[in-house]
Amino acid sequence: MTDPVVTSLPKRELHFVFGALMLGLLLAALDGTIVATALPTIVGDLHGANHLSWVVVAYLLASTVSTPLWGKLGDLHGRKVYFQAAIVLFLIGSILCGFATSMFLLILFRALQGLGSGGLMVGSQAVIADIVPPRERGRYAGFFGAVFGAATVIGPLLGGFIVEYWSWRWIFFVNVPIGMVALVVTAAVLPSAGERRSHVIDWAGIVTLTVSASALILFTSLGGTSFAWLSLPSVSLAAVGVLAAVVFAGVERRSPEPILAPHLFRNRVFGSGSAIGFVVGFAMFGAMTFLPLFFQDVRGASPTNSGLRLIPMMVGLFVSSIAVGQFVSRGGKYRPYPIAGTIVMTVGLALLSTIGISTSNSLMSLYMVILGVGLGLVMQILITAVQNAVAPSDIGVATAGANFFRSIGGSFGTAVFGALYTNDLPRELAKSFAGHSISGAHLSPSSWTPEILRTLPPAELARILHAIAGTIQHVYRWATPVGALAILLSLTLPEVKLRTSLHPVSEEIPLSNVDPLA
Repeated sequence: MTDPVVTSLPKRELHFVFGALMLGLLLAALDGTIVATALPTIVGDLHGANHLSWVVVAYLLASTVSTPLWGKLGDLHGRKVYFQAAIVLFLIGSILCGFATSMFLLILFRALQGLGSGGLMVGSQAVIADIVPPRERGRYAGFFGAVFGAATVIGPLLGGFIVEYWSWRWIFFVNVPIGMVALVVTAAVLPSAGERRSHVIDWAGIVTLTVSASALILFTSLGGTSFAWLSLPSVSLAAVGVLAAVVFAGVERRSPEPILAPHLFRNRVFGSGSAIGFVVGFAMFGAMTFLPLFFQDVRGASPTNSGLRLIPMMVGLFVSSIAVGQFVSRGGKYRPYPIAGTIVMTVGLALLSTIGISTSNSLMSLYMVILGVGLGLVMQILITAVQNAVAPSDIGVATAGANFFRSIGGSFGTAVFGALYTNDLPRELAKSFAGHSISGAHLSPSSWTPEILRTLPPAELARILHAIAGTIQHVYRWATPVGALAILLSLTLPEVKLRTSLHPVSEEIPLSNVDPLA
């Protein structure tokens, strides 16, 4: 017989709150992907091709570095006011982006959007933790995971549609009505929470963490593209990032109210969950970057069509994420799903390492479904496990920490696999054209677009496409061992009994609740 589940809101109000949180999370997730297909049009309109990557980097950077701050502020003063502040900040950033008249202003306003996005992602997950016990929370976490999966496909599709039929500015204006609905609903039904006591803001921790994360994200995002990996700017960014991280660790040990409390890392579930999230983010974001590239360059698909071809992966992620949430709520066990998810994800990566020019669309779809299922089994359930294992006073900062490490992992993965692709492609081209002549201009991959490739003579085109497909195979071969590492880390995740109420728990994992076989 299971314990009754106790929530802090009636079911009807809970559903309204959940809907508003989903809208907020959808806004943040979509704006991380919707801009990609519009970038060429934006650059042409604002004349800033040299700063193109910063439109994406500014959003990613601001969103990632702000998550621990949003989490800590929510823990100290209550979630409602900060979740609503994040919505307002995001909407202001969206409106300003829509009216931007230069690339500099667009980048600046994208960073403002990113700050709001960090609060939306952390706030939506932490608010659910405040009003729904862990045993029931799996159901909602599954839908959150599905939103992230849907955004990876819907974002590029919606961006391409809006640019084609309206204007790129509506990519940002479309956020306003959705955000207003979320703001009104949360204002009406979300419980308020006042301050518990006077607080000391960890300014030193905020500054050092921001400097460290910013330097490392800039290093991974711009290294190998804007700067050579071993250039002075790249090496300086890496050095500053590592040094600031060391200083941050020292600051947090002495802070009375640290932004990322050291005691969290003594919690086995938080430590293991953060490590798994980092590695899964590394493999997921790095690997997903090359599917659109394969479809556009090798298969000749348009940006919009390449987004459509990602739907099988979205379906796999969507279905498995929702299903695992239901299973966890019914069975009370979460540990088997990250283990199974990392195994399935690794199988999907291994299968994608076999794709080539002759791989059928149906087989590609099957491989993407497998990868999506694996990601859906592991992504969001880790948040539920972490929230269940920490004290209520730490839920916000623990949720932010788990998201922070996954985002950092994704940034590193994208950079590392991008570097592998860049370094491997010339070798594959040399092998493909061994004994055959080709003009030097065609050997400059940085100038390739699907349109340019299709203007080449058929024989040259075939050899180039063979080289691109072979390079993408190599990338997925390197991603497969990363997936295997995620499997090993998932085995370290303890099984802690999911609570059926919202009453406080100790900050350390209760030994009586830990599965001795975990």
